Amino acid sequence: MTKQTKRTQQTPQNGSVAHLSVLVSGASVAGPALALGLARLGARVTVVEKAPGLRGGGFAVDFRGHVHRTVLTAMGIWDEIHAHQTHMGRQTVVDADGSPRVDLPAEMMSGDVEIFRGDLARIMYERTRDDVEYVFGDSIASLAQDADGVDVTFEQGAPRRFDLVVGADGLHSNTRRLVFGDESRYLRFLDHYVAGFDVPNHLGLDRTGRVYSEPGRAVVVGNYDGDPDRAGALLVFRSGELSYDRRDVPGIKRILLDRFAGMGWEVPAVLKALEETDALYFDAIAQIHVDRLVEGRVVLLGDAGYGATMGGMGTGVAIVGAYVLAGELALADGDFRTAFAEYETRIRDFAKGCQKISGNAGPFFAPPTERRIRSRDRMYRILASRPLARFFKRLTEKAATDIRLREYPC
Repeated sequence: MTKQTKRTQQTPQNGSVAHLSVLVSGASVAGPALALGLARLGARVTVVEKAPGLRGGGFAVDFRGHVHRTVLTAMGIWDEIHAHQTHMGRQTVVDADGSPRVDLPAEMMSGDVEIFRGDLARIMYERTRDDVEYVFGDSIASLAQDADGVDVTFEQGAPRRFDLVVGADGLHSNTRRLVFGDESRYLRFLDHYVAGFDVPNHLGLDRTGRVYSEPGRAVVVGNYDGDPDRAGALLVFRSGELSYDRRDVPGIKRILLDRFAGMGWEVPAVLKALEETDALYFDAIAQIHVDRLVEGRVVLLGDAGYGATMGGMGTGVAIVGAYVLAGELALADGDFRTAFAEYETRIRDFAKGCQKISGNAGPFFAPPTERRIRSRDRMYRILASRPLARFFKRLTEKAATDIRLREYPC
């Protein structure tokens, strides 16, 4: 367990929450984003993360539209995100022989600005590490609420008491399980699985990508950072629900090797890299649908409360959610009952709108039939044409901008 306790408490602003002690579970994106807002308001924030350190790498995530820009600017990280963006260009859907079928514009796949999730987390961590207590290599074991606070036990550290607890620990949230019930009640499987890992850049890509689809399965290879030797592979396939152990990497590799056996294009080389990789991401394409985000002094944020595996602008929603939650606590002068109720009211419909988009992620990459593949390509060829390019951009931003932000002191 690694604990960082250096704190140089900032002078509280108007709308102070300095009397609050807040435990945030999760140090990926939502957690540090909330910590950034609350620390600027004077709250005593502790972030606990089960990983031994800050998670690096990860998928590229994007932001799009005026709402994302407004929030990131208010948080003071808009310029730094731009300084570390991927500069990803077009991605091209190809045939088995590599010939192009349709170009997918950068605005569609990468938004206004795109950054690796690990780089985004690091930016927010660096902004908060002197004012927020980070505890790595630990997680919450139990929670017990009463009228005045929350008693928390940890897997490694000593028990502690906090005023509020925020579950920002992802799609498979431990906090949600402990307080709201088993994951099976809230996770909605969307008939597809996704895997990601690094591969050699044998195609010589330079901040571009290639998408190859066969009925019910797809492979994407992209170079996001300009490294001439490295690329990333994304595998998507349609399936009924599978029974597997998320910790059994060899077993997951066997599933993928079986599902993608015999596929054309560059897939044999991708599968060879899969066999050799030590870092593999694999999960169902799924959504979280909870009937409430609040249980007393515990509140869910980001993927833990309204997540989607891919395609639902989950990182943007998490950032906006953190901004709204911190802002509502400030406006309510730390009255968590009022603040949590306002947060839930303001974020719920916005999150649902973004989740609707994510329902198309699996079928977009891996249409179920050859006919559907051809239909997809024709549609995006039309949408990407010059006469419709501006309309297409507005279409991709619609869900991301469908919220009215209040003026917050954070």
